[in-house]
Amino acid sequence: MNFNIPNSLSVMRILLIPVFLWTYLTASGPEDYYIAAGILVFSGLSDTVDGFIARRFHMITQLGKILDPMADKLTLASVICALWIRKPQWWPLYALLIAKDVLMLLGGIRLMKKNITIEGAKWFGKLSTVMFYVIMVIIIARPDLPDTNILVMLMVLALFMIFSFARYCFLFLRMIRSSNGR
Repeated sequence: MNFNIPNSLSVMRILLIPVFLWTYLTASGPEDYYIAAGILVFSGLSDTVDGFIARRFHMITQLGKILDPMADKLTLASVICALWIRKPQWWPLYALLIAKDVLMLLGGIRLMKKNITIEGAKWFGKLSTVMFYVIMVIIIARPDLPDTNILVMLMVLALFMIFSFARYCFLFLRMIRSSNGR
């Protein structure tokens, strides 16, 4: 098992999840919310750094191919669940965001079962992830935002996620069709 810097950063992101959850869900003042948002910013930046280091210094490993997306999905699900607890009125949007990632996971498993090599994240997936972090950091840091503003931000995020999901669906279908034609 190759436990290099990128893999260590992915593990660190996973370990930050309960710290984020505890900080956010027990927050009582502005500084607590800022700390929770800071943890999320740190997690997002370390996600970028671990990918850069892995590619730049040829540290891509099979373990990293599992740990990095696992850290991404667990972070996303944890942040959404925490918001769901704090602001349950928008549960349909939260469910949509979680469903998108569950469906992506199922699509990835289907590709693996067909022995189709899964390519790395595409620009639309990365854009969707950046939008997720930006919007969630704002919502978490500023719980005093009017509900209308939060709803608009969640709807913008949902649109980015749906766009990304649709693009990945077309990509996955093309990969399956090309593998069947071999």
